[in-house]
Amino acid sequence: MARRPLPRILISGSASLARSRDFARTAADSATDVFHPLITIGRGLRRLAAASRRRWADTPKDKRGPLLFLAGACVLVVALMPYGPLLALVTVMGLAAWHGRDRTPVQSGPSDAELGRLRSLYEALVPYFSLPEDPDPLFAHGGDWARALSGAEFDGAGRITRLRIRYPAYFADGEPSCRARVEQLLHAKSGRGREYLFEWDEEGNQLEVHVLAALPTDIVAQRFVTAPGELVLGFTDDSSVPRTLPVLDGEGGARDLPPVLWRTGSRSTEPHLLAVGEPGSGTSTLLRSLALQALPHGDVLIVEGTGTGEYACLTGRTGVLAVECGLSGALATLEWVAHETERRLITANRERQAGRPAPEDTRRPLWVLLDRPSVLGHLAATEGRPDPQSLLQVPLRHGRAANVTIVVAEQFETLDLVSEAVRSHTRARVVLGPAEPERIAAVLGVPPHTTPAAQLPPGRGYARLGAGAVHRLQVPATPDPYDDATCEAHRLAVQALLPERCDSASAAKSDEVRGEGVPAPVEAEPTEANDPARA
Repeated sequence: MARRPLPRILISGSASLARSRDFARTAADSATDVFHPLITIGRGLRRLAAASRRRWADTPKDKRGPLLFLAGACVLVVALMPYGPLLALVTVMGLAAWHGRDRTPVQSGPSDAELGRLRSLYEALVPYFSLPEDPDPLFAHGGDWARALSGAEFDGAGRITRLRIRYPAYFADGEPSCRARVEQLLHAKSGRGREYLFEWDEEGNQLEVHVLAALPTDIVAQRFVTAPGELVLGFTDDSSVPRTLPVLDGEGGARDLPPVLWRTGSRSTEPHLLAVGEPGSGTSTLLRSLALQALPHGDVLIVEGTGTGEYACLTGRTGVLAVECGLSGALATLEWVAHETERRLITANRERQAGRPAPEDTRRPLWVLLDRPSVLGHLAATEGRPDPQSLLQVPLRHGRAANVTIVVAEQFETLDLVSEAVRSHTRARVVLGPAEPERIAAVLGVPPHTTPAAQLPPGRGYARLGAGAVHRLQVPATPDPYDDATCEAHRLAVQALLPERCDSASAAKSDEVRGEGVPAPVEAEPTEANDPARA
Protein backbone atom coordinates (compact mmCIF):
# COMPACT_ATOMS: atom_id res chain seq x y z
CA MET A 1 0.00 0.00 0.00
CA ALA A 2 1.56 3.31 -1.10
CA ARG A 3 2.36 5.85 1.60
CA ARG A 4 0.48 9.10 1.37
CA PRO A 5 2.71 12.17 1.45
CA LEU A 6 2.50 14.49 4.40
CA PRO A 7 0.65 17.77 3.95
CA ARG A 8 2.84 20.58 2.77
CA ILE A 9 2.21 22.56 5.93
CA LEU A 10 3.83 19.77 7.99
CA ILE A 11 6.86 19.59 5.68
CA SER A 12 7.71 23.22 5.02
CA GLY A 13 5.92 24.91 7.88
CA SER A 14 7.67 23.30 10.85
CA ALA A 15 9.60 26.49 11.57
CA SER A 16 6.38 28.53 11.49
CA LEU A 17 4.69 26.05 13.80
CA ALA A 18 7.62 26.22 16.21
CA ARG A 19 7.50 30.00 16.22
CA SER A 20 3.74 29.89 16.79
CA ARG A 21 4.15 27.53 19.74
CA ASP A 22 6.82 29.78 21.26
CA PHE A 23 4.60 32.82 20.78
CA ALA A 24 1.62 31.06 22.37
CA ARG A 25 3.75 29.88 25.30
CA THR A 26 5.10 33.41 25.85
CA ALA A 27 1.59 34.88 25.65
CA ALA A 28 0.30 32.34 28.14
CA ASP A 29 3.11 33.13 30.59
CA SER A 30 2.45 36.86 30.26
CA ALA A 31 -1.28 36.38 30.76
CA THR A 32 -0.60 34.29 33.85
CA ASP A 33 1.52 37.09 35.32
CA VAL A 34 -1.12 39.75 34.52
CA PHE A 35 -4.13 37.79 35.79
CA HIS A 36 -2.37 36.28 38.79
CA PRO A 37 -4.45 38.31 41.34
CA LEU A 38 -7.70 37.22 39.69
CA ILE A 39 -6.53 33.63 39.63
CA THR A 40 -5.68 33.83 43.33
CA ILE A 41 -9.09 35.33 44.20
CA GLY A 42 -10.90 32.75 42.08
CA ARG A 43 -8.99 29.97 43.81
CA GLY A 44 -9.96 31.46 47.20
CA LEU A 45 -13.64 31.74 46.26
CA ARG A 46 -13.61 28.11 45.18
CA ARG A 47 -12.05 27.08 48.49
CA LEU A 48 -14.56 29.21 50.47
CA ALA A 49 -17.47 27.66 48.54
CA ALA A 50 -16.11 24.17 49.19
CA ALA A 51 -15.75 24.98 52.89
CA SER A 52 -19.35 26.33 52.98
CA ARG A 53 -20.72 23.15 51.38
CA ARG A 54 -18.83 21.00 53.87
CA ARG A 55 -20.15 23.12 56.74
CA TRP A 56 -23.77 22.84 55.42
CA ALA A 57 -23.42 19.10 55.01
CA ASP A 58 -22.10 18.73 58.56
CA THR A 59 -24.97 20.84 60.05
CA PRO A 60 -27.85 18.72 61.47
CA LYS A 61 -31.19 19.09 59.68
CA ASP A 62 -32.98 20.47 62.72
CA LYS A 63 -30.51 23.36 62.91
CA ARG A 64 -30.47 24.31 59.24
CA GLY A 65 -33.60 26.52 59.55
CA PRO A 66 -32.23 28.79 62.32
CA LEU A 67 -28.92 28.93 60.40
CA LEU A 68 -30.69 30.15 57.26
CA PHE A 69 -32.66 32.70 59.30
CA LEU A 70 -29.42 34.00 60.86
CA ALA A 71 -27.70 34.26 57.47
CA GLY A 72 -30.69 36.14 55.98
CA ALA A 73 -30.75 38.56 58.93
CA CYS A 74 -27.04 39.27 58.46
CA VAL A 75 -27.54 39.93 54.76
CA LEU A 76 -30.45 42.30 55.52
CA VAL A 77 -28.41 44.23 58.10
CA VAL A 78 -25.47 44.57 55.72
CA ALA A 79 -27.76 45.75 52.93
CA LEU A 80 -29.31 48.47 55.13
CA MET A 81 -25.95 49.74 56.47
CA PRO A 82 -24.23 52.72 54.73
CA TYR A 83 -21.66 51.29 52.31
CA GLY A 84 -22.61 47.86 53.60
CA PRO A 85 -22.56 45.98 50.26
CA LEU A 86 -19.21 47.54 49.34
CA LEU A 87 -17.66 46.57 52.68
CA ALA A 88 -19.07 43.06 52.36
CA LEU A 89 -17.59 42.72 48.87
CA VAL A 90 -14.18 43.91 50.05
CA THR A 91 -14.31 41.53 53.00
CA VAL A 92 -15.21 38.55 50.80
CA MET A 93 -12.46 39.43 48.29
CA GLY A 94 -9.91 39.73 51.11
CA LEU A 95 -10.90 36.36 52.54
CA ALA A 96 -10.74 34.82 49.06
CA ALA A 97 -7.28 36.29 48.44
CA TRP A 98 -6.06 34.99 51.81
CA HIS A 99 -7.43 31.49 51.28
CA GLY A 100 -6.31 31.41 47.62
CA ARG A 101 -2.62 32.16 48.26
CA ASP A 102 0.04 29.63 47.36
CA ARG A 103 0.56 27.44 50.40
CA THR A 104 3.53 25.47 49.13
CA PRO A 105 5.79 25.02 52.16
CA VAL A 106 9.23 26.57 51.69
CA GLN A 107 11.98 24.71 53.46
CA SER A 108 14.13 27.09 55.47
CA GLY A 109 17.33 25.97 57.11
CA PRO A 110 19.14 22.66 56.86
CA SER A 111 17.40 19.33 57.00
CA ASP A 112 17.83 16.78 59.77
CA ALA A 113 20.64 15.00 57.92
CA GLU A 114 22.40 18.30 57.26
CA LEU A 115 22.01 19.32 60.90
CA GLY A 116 23.58 16.03 61.91
CA ARG A 117 26.51 16.69 59.61
CA LEU A 118 27.02 20.17 61.09
CA ARG A 119 26.91 18.82 64.65
CA SER A 120 29.43 16.13 63.76
CA LEU A 121 31.74 18.70 62.20
CA TYR A 122 31.40 20.95 65.25
CA GLU A 123 32.28 18.11 67.62
CA ALA A 124 35.30 17.20 65.48
CA LEU A 125 36.62 20.78 65.67
CA VAL A 126 36.40 20.99 69.46
CA PRO A 127 39.96 19.63 70.14
CA TYR A 128 41.44 22.18 67.70
CA PHE A 129 39.55 25.31 68.81
CA SER A 130 39.26 24.91 72.58
CA LEU A 131 41.40 25.18 75.72
CA PRO A 132 40.61 23.80 79.19
CA GLU A 133 41.15 27.18 80.86
CA ASP A 134 38.69 29.03 78.56
CA PRO A 135 35.80 30.24 80.82
CA ASP A 136 33.33 30.62 77.93
CA PRO A 137 34.48 28.23 75.17
CA LEU A 138 33.12 28.77 71.69
CA PHE A 139 33.79 25.09 70.96
CA ALA A 140 32.83 22.55 73.61
CA HIS A 141 31.50 19.02 73.52
CA GLY A 142 27.72 19.24 73.51
CA GLY A 143 27.83 23.02 72.98
CA ASP A 144 25.79 25.23 70.67
CA TRP A 145 27.15 24.70 67.17
CA ALA A 146 25.11 27.62 65.77
CA ARG A 147 27.41 30.09 67.56
CA ALA A 148 30.44 28.90 65.59
CA LEU A 149 29.05 27.59 62.29
CA SER A 150 26.99 29.74 59.93
CA GLY A 151 26.27 30.29 56.26
CA ALA A 152 26.12 26.56 55.53
CA GLU A 153 25.21 25.47 51.99
CA PHE A 154 24.78 21.90 50.77
CA ASP A 155 24.68 20.10 47.45
CA GLY A 156 22.15 17.55 46.27
CA ALA A 157 23.92 14.76 48.14
CA GLY A 158 23.80 16.66 51.44
CA ARG A 159 27.52 17.46 51.52
CA ILE A 160 28.78 20.87 52.59
CA THR A 161 29.70 23.24 49.75
CA ARG A 162 30.11 26.48 51.74
CA LEU A 163 30.59 27.18 55.43
CA ARG A 164 31.72 30.02 57.70
CA ILE A 165 33.50 29.09 60.94
CA ARG A 166 34.17 31.43 63.85
CA TYR A 167 37.10 30.39 65.99
CA PRO A 168 38.53 31.82 69.23
CA ALA A 169 41.18 34.53 69.10
CA TYR A 170 43.80 32.39 70.85
CA PHE A 171 43.94 29.89 67.96
CA ALA A 172 47.35 30.08 66.25
CA ASP A 173 46.00 30.85 62.76
CA GLY A 174 49.36 32.33 61.76
CA GLU A 175 51.14 28.96 61.95
CA PRO A 176 50.91 26.87 58.76
CA SER A 177 50.95 23.60 60.71
CA CYS A 178 47.88 24.57 62.75
CA ARG A 179 46.07 25.66 59.63
CA ALA A 180 46.99 22.45 57.83
CA ARG A 181 45.52 20.27 60.59
CA VAL A 182 42.20 22.12 60.52
CA GLU A 183 42.05 22.07 56.72
CA GLN A 184 42.79 18.34 56.65
CA LEU A 185 39.98 17.69 59.14
CA LEU A 186 37.48 19.82 57.19
CA HIS A 187 38.46 18.04 53.98
CA ALA A 188 37.84 14.64 55.56
CA LYS A 189 34.58 15.54 57.31
CA SER A 190 33.03 17.54 54.44
CA GLY A 191 33.65 14.93 51.75
CA ARG A 192 36.75 13.76 49.94
CA GLY A 193 37.29 13.87 46.19
CA ARG A 194 36.66 17.61 45.93
CA GLU A 195 38.89 20.67 46.11
CA TYR A 196 38.21 23.11 48.94
CA LEU A 197 39.30 26.73 49.16
CA PHE A 198 40.14 27.97 52.67
CA GLU A 199 40.12 31.73 53.26
CA TRP A 200 41.47 32.66 56.67
CA ASP A 201 40.44 36.04 58.07
CA GLU A 202 42.97 36.51 60.86
CA GLU A 203 41.58 39.90 61.90
CA GLY A 204 38.00 38.70 62.20
CA ASN A 205 38.86 35.18 63.47
CA GLN A 206 36.79 33.57 60.73
CA LEU A 207 37.41 30.80 58.23
CA GLU A 208 35.52 30.60 54.93
CA VAL A 209 35.29 27.15 53.37
CA HIS A 210 33.76 26.53 49.97
CA VAL A 211 34.08 23.91 47.26
CA LEU A 212 35.74 24.90 43.99
CA ALA A 213 34.24 23.91 40.68
CA ALA A 214 36.29 21.65 38.43
CA LEU A 215 38.48 23.43 35.88
CA PRO A 216 37.53 22.87 32.21
CA THR A 217 39.45 20.07 30.52
CA ASP A 218 37.99 20.53 27.02
CA ILE A 219 40.20 23.49 26.01
CA VAL A 220 42.50 22.41 23.16
CA ALA A 221 45.60 24.07 21.71
CA GLN A 222 44.76 27.19 19.71
CA ARG A 223 45.88 30.73 18.92
CA PHE A 224 45.31 32.73 22.07
CA VAL A 225 44.74 36.47 22.04
CA THR A 226 47.99 37.51 23.74
CA ALA A 227 50.77 40.00 23.14
CA PRO A 228 54.28 38.92 21.99
CA GLY A 229 56.12 37.55 24.99
CA GLU A 230 52.93 36.43 26.77
CA LEU A 231 52.46 32.68 27.03
CA VAL A 232 49.35 30.96 28.37
CA LEU A 233 50.36 28.30 30.88
CA GLY A 234 46.74 27.26 31.36
CA PHE A 235 43.46 28.38 32.84
CA THR A 236 42.41 28.91 36.44
CA ASP A 237 39.49 30.08 38.62
CA ASP A 238 37.49 33.22 37.92
CA SER A 239 38.44 34.79 41.25
CA SER A 240 42.19 34.29 40.83
CA VAL A 241 43.02 36.66 37.96
CA PRO A 242 41.26 39.83 36.71
CA ARG A 243 41.61 38.99 33.00
CA THR A 244 39.83 36.61 30.66
CA LEU A 245 40.61 35.30 27.18
CA PRO A 246 38.19 34.17 24.46
CA VAL A 247 38.78 30.48 23.76
CA LEU A 248 37.18 27.64 21.82
CA ASP A 249 36.35 24.39 23.57
CA GLY A 250 36.46 20.93 22.08
CA GLU A 251 32.95 21.25 20.61
CA GLY A 252 33.66 24.56 18.87
CA GLY A 253 31.83 26.74 21.38
CA ALA A 254 33.30 30.11 22.37
CA ARG A 255 33.59 31.36 25.95
CA ASP A 256 35.80 33.52 28.14
CA LEU A 257 38.15 31.90 30.67
CA PRO A 258 40.69 33.38 33.11
CA PRO A 259 44.25 32.47 32.02
CA VAL A 260 47.54 32.13 33.88
CA LEU A 261 49.85 34.31 31.76
CA TRP A 262 53.63 34.00 31.88
CA ARG A 263 55.38 37.12 30.60
CA THR A 264 58.88 36.59 29.16
CA GLY A 265 61.44 38.89 27.59
CA SER A 266 63.75 41.67 28.78
CA ARG A 267 61.14 43.17 31.12
CA SER A 268 60.05 39.92 32.72
CA THR A 269 60.59 39.35 36.43
CA GLU A 270 60.33 35.56 35.98
CA PRO A 271 62.28 34.90 32.74
CA HIS A 272 62.69 31.12 33.19
CA LEU A 273 60.32 28.31 34.20
CA LEU A 274 60.55 24.95 35.97
CA ALA A 275 57.75 22.36 35.58
CA VAL A 276 57.62 19.29 37.84
CA GLY A 277 55.23 16.35 37.78
CA GLU A 278 54.75 12.63 37.84
CA PRO A 279 54.85 10.46 34.69
CA GLY A 280 51.71 11.14 32.66
CA SER A 281 50.90 14.36 34.53
CA GLY A 282 51.25 16.56 31.44
CA THR A 283 54.70 18.21 31.61
CA SER A 284 55.41 17.28 27.98
CA THR A 285 52.00 18.66 27.04
CA LEU A 286 52.93 21.93 28.72
CA LEU A 287 56.22 22.14 26.79
CA ARG A 288 54.46 21.44 23.49
CA SER A 289 51.90 24.12 24.26
CA LEU A 290 54.63 26.66 25.04
CA ALA A 291 56.55 25.74 21.88
CA LEU A 292 53.50 26.25 19.65
CA GLN A 293 52.79 29.61 21.28
CA ALA A 294 56.43 30.76 20.99
CA LEU A 295 57.05 29.80 17.35
CA PRO A 296 55.09 32.70 15.73
CA HIS A 297 57.32 35.22 17.53
CA GLY A 298 60.76 33.56 17.81
CA ASP A 299 62.94 30.47 17.55
CA VAL A 300 62.74 27.27 19.58
CA LEU A 301 65.37 24.71 20.61
CA ILE A 302 64.21 21.43 22.15
CA VAL A 303 66.32 18.97 24.13
CA GLU A 304 64.49 15.74 24.99
CA GLY A 305 66.23 13.61 27.57
CA THR A 306 63.90 10.62 27.42
CA GLY A 307 64.31 10.07 23.66
CA THR A 308 60.70 8.91 23.21
CA GLY A 309 59.99 11.26 20.29
CA GLU A 310 57.43 13.42 22.10
CA TYR A 311 58.45 16.41 19.95
CA ALA A 312 58.96 14.71 16.60
CA CYS A 313 56.10 16.77 15.15
CA LEU A 314 58.27 19.89 15.49
CA THR A 315 61.31 18.53 13.66
CA GLY A 316 62.12 20.45 10.50
CA ARG A 317 59.50 23.12 11.11
CA THR A 318 60.10 26.81 10.45
CA GLY A 319 61.49 28.44 13.59
CA VAL A 320 62.56 25.15 15.21
CA LEU A 321 66.36 25.26 15.24
CA ALA A 322 66.86 21.73 16.56
CA VAL A 323 65.16 18.82 18.33
CA GLU A 324 67.93 16.89 20.10
CA CYS A 325 67.48 13.52 21.81
CA GLY A 326 71.09 12.34 22.18
CA LEU A 327 73.82 13.38 24.57
CA SER A 328 76.26 14.67 21.95
CA GLY A 329 73.62 16.74 20.19
CA ALA A 330 72.33 18.11 23.49
CA LEU A 331 75.82 19.19 24.60
CA ALA A 332 76.54 20.87 21.26
CA THR A 333 73.14 22.57 21.26
CA LEU A 334 73.41 23.93 24.79
CA GLU A 335 76.99 25.06 24.17
CA TRP A 336 75.76 26.96 21.13
CA VAL A 337 73.02 28.52 23.27
CA ALA A 338 75.63 29.74 25.77
CA HIS A 339 77.76 31.25 22.97
CA GLU A 340 74.66 32.78 21.35
CA THR A 341 73.70 34.41 24.65
CA GLU A 342 77.17 35.93 24.98
CA ARG A 343 77.13 37.08 21.35
CA ARG A 344 73.78 38.79 21.80
CA LEU A 345 74.98 40.60 24.90
CA ILE A 346 78.21 41.79 23.25
CA THR A 347 76.51 42.88 20.03
CA ALA A 348 73.71 44.72 21.81
CA ASN A 349 76.19 46.47 24.10
CA ARG A 350 78.31 47.67 21.17
CA GLU A 351 75.29 49.02 19.32
CA ARG A 352 74.01 50.84 22.38
CA GLN A 353 77.42 52.42 22.98
CA ALA A 354 77.37 53.63 19.36
CA GLY A 355 73.93 55.16 19.88
CA ARG A 356 72.14 52.70 17.64
CA PRO A 357 69.30 50.28 18.45
CA ALA A 358 70.10 46.64 19.05
CA PRO A 359 70.12 44.47 15.91
CA GLU A 360 67.04 42.44 15.04
CA ASP A 361 68.80 39.08 15.54
CA THR A 362 69.59 40.00 19.17
CA ARG A 363 65.99 41.01 19.88
CA ARG A 364 64.38 37.93 18.35
CA PRO A 365 63.26 35.66 21.24
CA LEU A 366 64.96 32.29 21.64
CA TRP A 367 63.22 29.61 23.71
CA VAL A 368 65.16 26.57 24.95
CA LEU A 369 62.93 23.71 26.16
CA LEU A 370 64.53 20.86 28.11
CA ASP A 371 62.47 17.78 28.95
CA ARG A 372 64.06 15.70 31.72
CA PRO A 373 67.71 16.84 31.43
CA SER A 374 68.60 14.65 34.43
CA VAL A 375 68.53 11.60 32.14
CA LEU A 376 71.20 13.18 29.95
CA GLY A 377 73.15 14.13 33.06
CA HIS A 378 73.22 10.49 34.12
CA LEU A 379 74.50 9.44 30.69
CA ALA A 380 77.11 12.20 30.78
CA ALA A 381 78.36 11.03 34.19
CA THR A 382 78.62 7.48 32.88
CA GLU A 383 80.69 8.57 29.88
CA GLY A 384 82.78 11.07 31.83
CA ARG A 385 81.41 14.10 29.99
CA PRO A 386 80.08 17.36 31.46
CA ASP A 387 76.50 17.57 32.65
CA PRO A 388 74.33 19.41 30.08
CA GLN A 389 72.81 21.45 32.92
CA SER A 390 76.22 23.03 33.59
CA LEU A 391 75.97 24.75 30.19
CA LEU A 392 72.79 26.53 31.27
CA GLN A 393 74.47 28.89 33.73
CA VAL A 394 75.11 31.67 31.20
CA PRO A 395 71.64 31.51 29.54
CA LEU A 396 69.96 31.38 32.94
CA ARG A 397 71.97 34.27 34.38
CA HIS A 398 71.90 36.57 31.34
CA GLY A 399 68.97 35.18 29.38
CA ARG A 400 66.57 37.98 30.24
CA ALA A 401 68.85 40.66 28.78
CA ALA A 402 69.56 38.52 25.70
CA ASN A 403 65.91 37.47 25.10
CA VAL A 404 66.75 33.83 25.83
CA THR A 405 64.15 31.87 27.83
CA ILE A 406 64.84 28.49 29.49
CA VAL A 407 62.05 26.02 30.31
CA VAL A 408 62.94 22.84 32.21
CA ALA A 409 60.56 19.92 32.83
CA GLU A 410 61.48 17.29 35.41
CA GLN A 411 59.86 14.55 37.47
CA PHE A 412 59.55 14.40 41.24
CA GLU A 413 61.75 11.33 41.68
CA THR A 414 64.68 13.01 39.89
CA LEU A 415 64.11 16.53 41.19
CA ASP A 416 67.20 16.30 43.41
CA LEU A 417 69.32 15.94 40.23
CA VAL A 418 68.31 19.39 38.99
CA SER A 419 71.30 21.73 39.22
CA GLU A 420 71.47 24.61 41.64
CA ALA A 421 71.61 27.11 38.78
CA VAL A 422 68.28 25.87 37.43
CA ARG A 423 66.69 25.95 40.88
CA SER A 424 67.82 29.48 41.68
CA HIS A 425 66.99 31.13 38.33
CA THR A 426 63.63 29.48 37.53
CA ARG A 427 61.29 31.74 39.49
CA ALA A 428 58.21 30.65 37.55
CA ARG A 429 57.13 27.23 38.82
CA VAL A 430 54.47 24.70 37.74
CA VAL A 431 53.49 21.47 39.50
CA LEU A 432 51.28 19.03 37.60
CA GLY A 433 49.55 15.86 38.68
CA PRO A 434 48.53 14.56 42.14
CA ALA A 435 51.08 15.22 44.87
CA GLU A 436 51.24 15.74 48.61
CA PRO A 437 51.05 19.33 49.87
CA GLU A 438 54.61 19.03 51.22
CA ARG A 439 56.02 18.14 47.80
CA ILE A 440 54.05 20.93 46.15
CA ALA A 441 55.32 23.41 48.75
CA ALA A 442 58.91 22.25 48.14
CA VAL A 443 58.60 23.28 44.46
CA LEU A 444 56.40 26.37 44.70
CA GLY A 445 57.87 27.70 47.94
CA VAL A 446 54.47 27.87 49.69
CA PRO A 447 51.75 25.24 50.15
CA PRO A 448 48.73 25.32 47.84
CA HIS A 449 45.70 27.31 48.93
CA THR A 450 43.38 24.37 48.18
CA THR A 451 43.30 20.71 49.12
CA PRO A 452 44.83 18.67 46.26
CA ALA A 453 42.59 15.92 44.97
CA ALA A 454 43.77 12.33 44.76
CA GLN A 455 42.73 11.91 41.11
CA LEU A 456 43.51 14.65 38.60
CA PRO A 457 43.22 14.78 34.80
CA PRO A 458 46.42 15.24 32.75
CA GLY A 459 47.65 18.82 32.72
CA ARG A 460 46.02 19.67 36.05
CA GLY A 461 48.07 21.22 38.86
CA TYR A 462 49.29 24.48 40.34
CA ALA A 463 51.35 27.44 39.10
CA ARG A 464 53.19 30.25 40.86
CA LEU A 465 54.99 33.11 39.15
CA GLY A 466 57.76 34.49 41.32
CA ALA A 467 56.48 35.60 44.72
CA GLY A 468 52.86 35.78 43.54
CA ALA A 469 49.88 33.74 44.58
CA VAL A 470 49.43 30.05 43.86
CA HIS A 471 46.90 29.43 41.08
CA ARG A 472 45.09 26.28 40.17
CA LEU A 473 46.06 25.36 36.62
CA GLN A 474 44.66 23.34 33.74
CA VAL A 475 47.00 23.14 30.74
CA PRO A 476 45.35 23.21 27.28
CA ALA A 477 45.22 19.78 25.68
CA THR A 478 48.28 19.66 23.38
CA PRO A 479 49.01 15.96 22.70
CA ASP A 480 51.52 14.52 20.29
CA PRO A 481 49.72 14.39 16.93
CA TYR A 482 51.76 11.32 15.96
CA ASP A 483 50.48 9.33 18.94
CA ASP A 484 47.89 6.71 18.00
CA ALA A 485 46.01 7.26 21.28
CA THR A 486 45.33 10.92 20.44
CA CYS A 487 41.74 11.73 19.54
CA GLU A 488 41.11 13.16 16.09
CA ALA A 489 39.89 16.57 17.30
CA HIS A 490 43.02 17.17 19.39
CA ARG A 491 45.24 15.90 16.58
CA LEU A 492 43.75 18.33 14.08
CA ALA A 493 44.00 21.21 16.57
CA VAL A 494 47.74 20.65 17.10
CA GLN A 495 48.45 20.09 13.40
CA ALA A 496 46.72 23.38 12.56
CA LEU A 497 49.24 25.21 14.79
CA LEU A 498 52.38 23.55 13.42
CA PRO A 499 54.51 25.84 11.20
CA GLU A 500 55.32 24.85 7.66
CA ARG A 501 58.33 22.69 6.99
CA CYS A 502 61.36 24.73 5.94
CA ASP A 503 63.08 23.86 2.64
CA SER A 504 66.84 23.37 2.22
CA ALA A 505 67.47 26.82 0.74
CA SER A 506 65.78 28.72 3.55
CA ALA A 507 67.42 26.44 6.14
CA ALA A 508 70.89 27.17 4.68
CA LYS A 509 70.21 30.88 4.68
CA SER A 510 68.99 30.72 8.27
CA ASP A 511 72.15 28.82 9.27
CA GLU A 512 74.32 31.45 7.59
CA VAL A 513 72.57 34.33 9.38
CA ARG A 514 72.61 32.68 12.82
CA GLY A 515 76.16 31.42 12.45
CA GLU A 516 77.63 34.88 11.80
CA GLY A 517 79.65 36.01 14.82
CA VAL A 518 78.89 32.90 16.89
CA PRO A 519 81.98 31.33 18.51
CA ALA A 520 82.74 27.82 17.41
CA PRO A 521 81.83 24.94 19.70
CA VAL A 522 84.40 23.07 21.74
CA GLU A 523 84.67 20.28 19.15
CA ALA A 524 87.46 20.77 16.66
CA GLU A 525 85.40 19.77 13.64
CA PRO A 526 81.73 20.74 13.94
CA THR A 527 79.78 18.33 11.81
CA GLU A 528 76.19 18.07 10.75
CA ALA A 529 75.47 15.68 13.62
CA ASN A 530 76.68 17.88 16.45
CA ASP A 531 76.19 21.42 15.08
CA PRO A 532 72.75 22.63 16.30
CA ALA A 533 72.67 25.37 13.68
CA ARG A 534 72.69 22.66 10.96
CA ALA A 535 70.30 20.25 12.71
